[in-house]
Amino acid sequence: MVLSMTAFARKQSSIGQTLLVWEIRSVNHRYLETGFRFPEALRTLEPAVRDALRKTLARGKVDCQLRIETEGSQNNTLQIDEALVTQLNNVSGDVLHLTGGGNALTVHEILKWPGVLQESKALPEDLETQALALFKETLAELVDTRKREGEELYGFVNQRVKAIREIVFEVKTRMPEILAAQQQALRDRLEALKIDLDPTRLEQEIVMFAQKWDIDEETDRLEVHLNEVERVLELGEPSGRRLDFLMQELNREANTLSSKAIVSETTHKAVDLKVLIEQMREQIQNIE
Repeated sequence: MVLSMTAFARKQSSIGQTLLVWEIRSVNHRYLETGFRFPEALRTLEPAVRDALRKTLARGKVDCQLRIETEGSQNNTLQIDEALVTQLNNVSGDVLHLTGGGNALTVHEILKWPGVLQESKALPEDLETQALALFKETLAELVDTRKREGEELYGFVNQRVKAIREIVFEVKTRMPEILAAQQQALRDRLEALKIDLDPTRLEQEIVMFAQKWDIDEETDRLEVHLNEVERVLELGEPSGRRLDFLMQELNREANTLSSKAIVSETTHKAVDLKVLIEQMREQIQNIE
């Protein structure tokens, strides 16, 4: 199964007069990188949420946001945690005494400190449990979205693999004819120049010519890499990095094929190969 790293999921749930809203966004990234935004009252959820993400996803930049909305929240008043403010002020004074200089914490800096301001309206006692359960539902929805997009990426890559195979087959089929024509052209040119060469030496030069421009090795490796791409796509595990490496190998063989081209037809086919490989590479960047 192929999973995309690009997805979005949103779920909400009402608990009495309190509304919980989870939003998870995921984009492509080399590793699993997570970011969180929690209300202060539910900041303790972060370890559990981080653990659930790590067990479910392998790669991607994932941003998770939880919002709490309460009925009549516009009329709520804010309360100051007086004990915390006193503690912050005392610690600030101690630091100034130890360092012998600097500035004390400003009112603005104290107000920004987590937990200093709290809404006066009480929240449900089981809110943390409900929020974690809702997160897992949202994460499941995100995974489903990544699966759907992954299926589209799977089809896209397979189409390009098929197109590359057709080009490789055409090049391999035409190559003996192209080499024979080039060898005959070489003989005709030498004959027209009235150059008298030893027949054995001439045949040696023609054989060397054929070996120099032979592309069997490159086309064989292209087919091997294509087989591996198809195998990796069916693994049912995160495979984006391996596929990205295979794109590099395919592109290397296409470049060699282009450098060995002795007729424009082969050059054009090599360019077509590189275009298809680049199209695959761009899409594979989104595969987990």
